[in-house]
Amino acid sequence: MKKIIALLLVLVFALTACIPDADEPVSTDPAYTNTSIPSEQNSYLPQTEDQSLTRSAVFVDFKEMLTLESFPLQFMLHLVGSLPTPCNQLRVAVSPPDADKKILVDVYSVSDPDKMCIQVIEPFDVNIPLGSFPEGKYTLWVNGEMVAEFQS
Repeated sequence: MKKIIALLLVLVFALTACIPDADEPVSTDPAYTNTSIPSEQNSYLPQTEDQSLTRSAVFVDFKEMLTLESFPLQFMLHLVGSLPTPCNQLRVAVSPPDADKKILVDVYSVSDPDKMCIQVIEPFDVNIPLGSFPEGKYTLWVNGEMVAEFQS
């Protein structure tokens, strides 16, 4: 029991060391930060080689916006659905907010038209980082359907 208490105390001290000092200045750059998300974190971004592939629809069964506990607030889009075949590759294009503070997300798939593929649907369950946004009220739209209204 004493070992568990000692371990918990060490853990608490380690976690409190990670909390930023309240006197430290915090950057409040209002710039939209989606572009700062590395492409390896979002492997579903449109690719230059997609131009030679056939674009197809996807079947999105569930979509929700997640708010991460951070400062500034970070947002993520959770998508669950199916691709038309296992050969299709998921693509998610996120546009920066427009003048009406609408964030448009285009979800689709691409495939090689010359490749033979079994005709069964391929499920997906992905999280797409959206980044952070300047203060304001926004709406998130996926393939023309409003998913969320949120305050940043």
